Amino acid sequence: MENSRYPKFTFTWIGGLVLLAGLFIGTMAVSFFGSFWKIAFRENLELKDWFLMVTNAAGFLTAIAFFDFFIVRPSTGKKLNFNFSPTNFYTYLLIFPMMIGMMFISEFITSLIPTTGPFWGKYYEFFSQLMEQLTFEPVIMIIMTVIMAPIFEEIIFRGIIQKGLINKGVNPRRAIVYASIIFGLVHANPWQFVGAVLLGCVLGLVYYKTKSLLLPMLLHGFNNLCSSLLVTYTKSESFADAFKISEWVVLAVGIVLFSLFFYLFTVRNKVHYTEI
Repeated sequence: MENSRYPKFTFTWIGGLVLLAGLFIGTMAVSFFGSFWKIAFRENLELKDWFLMVTNAAGFLTAIAFFDFFIVRPSTGKKLNFNFSPTNFYTYLLIFPMMIGMMFISEFITSLIPTTGPFWGKYYEFFSQLMEQLTFEPVIMIIMTVIMAPIFEEIIFRGIIQKGLINKGVNPRRAIVYASIIFGLVHANPWQFVGAVLLGCVLGLVYYKTKSLLLPMLLHGFNNLCSSLLVTYTKSESFADAFKISEWVVLAVGIVLFSLFFYLFTVRNKVHYTEI
């Protein structure tokens, strides 16, 4: 690993602060530019569909750049770099059904979280209104959720946080869970938290086993594409609602799919990947 082209950095709370600082500065820079544009040209860029996309991209890019320049390069002497190599076709046949199974399981668990009541009802109503505001121009939504989010989020949560924890000596299983919990927390609501943690564990497992960020990016994009299509055509992120079946059926199918392909991927798949 010492001769690897990929830097062996570690992730600590300092690295977390650096990521947050980069995210804040990048986001604020775009916000200040929007304010300047509004004053100078009397046009509110925040009303443009693409403005939120640019703001998110700037925040993520600055966060990654900050971690590279302030953590990775000083400690390793190398620039931040990741393995994006494709793998054999057989592996794809295993990881996508496994991902679908976990998507079904997470949907069932999420459906158990209350959406009514004095506290949950108001929180869910606020969350629903927020999601409606974000569901704008379909092309922009697809670019943000299916392309940008998988790339940037996988670099940060799997490529930086999970890998950095493992490099630090944290047990790989714990590192996968820790990165997934952080991934869930940044979604800032209980309904997305469950799915983010469970799906994050699958993404983390795939990254740890294949050593390529390309695969979790593809899985992440696939998950977000399914959610986007469900929201666009059924106004709901529920497979049960889309197919008019019980959530228990969704759970049963999910358990079968995930269990079978998890076994095939982790036990029967004897291919071992390394970074060189």
